[in-house]
Amino acid sequence: MTARRSMPGDLGRRIAYHRERLGLSAEQLAELAGMDPGFVEYVEKNPSQVGEGTLLRLAGALRTTPDDLLGGGMDRPPGDGSPAAKSRLEELDEQECLRLIAPGGIGRIAFGGLRGPTVLPVNYRLHDGAVVFRTQEGGPMDAGLRTGLEGVEFLVGFEVDRIDEAARSGWSVLIQGAAHHVTESELPGMADSGVDPWAGGDRRLYIRIVPQHITGRRVHGL
Repeated sequence: MTARRSMPGDLGRRIAYHRERLGLSAEQLAELAGMDPGFVEYVEKNPSQVGEGTLLRLAGALRTTPDDLLGGGMDRPPGDGSPAAKSRLEELDEQECLRLIAPGGIGRIAFGGLRGPTVLPVNYRLHDGAVVFRTQEGGPMDAGLRTGLEGVEFLVGFEVDRIDEAARSGWSVLIQGAAHHVTESELPGMADSGVDPWAGGDRRLYIRIVPQHITGRRVHGL
């Protein structure tokens, strides 16, 4: 049986990520995959190689694919597989939309930039009923979200989604509302928002989107 390779430590991180996404303990994952809990914990915490059969069992228990666990899809857009034989589209109410995006993560902000329609990914959090993210002061997004008129806010779209390629299913949530530059006097209220951009750098400018319209959809693969 051959062993499939990933970067050292990547396999363990991806196993832990998918396990936590499903709300499973290491013991529960081990039971679903028919493995010893100690083995699962070891693979998560140490750079490891596993055989094809082990990888397939872990992927099945985690509702993903072996390639995903190995990072094989990192440089391709998600969702390029064929659709499920049968599928169903469900409209989500506002409460369910907010529940889905409540943990925070990565979303996409759409706005009319200086060079036309622009969509950019940002790390976000929900804070006091608004979407909050950070950007670079004086950068393209900062400039694109300024109207130049005091008290006039910029209407934007903000989208968050989750795709389960193995099940050919997923959901998306769209928030439409006004983007507001957080002022110096409002900054103390942002201290506990917990938003931390992956891009790094000097991103001290907070942007807040106040939802005016919230919609969502879920695709059920059958």
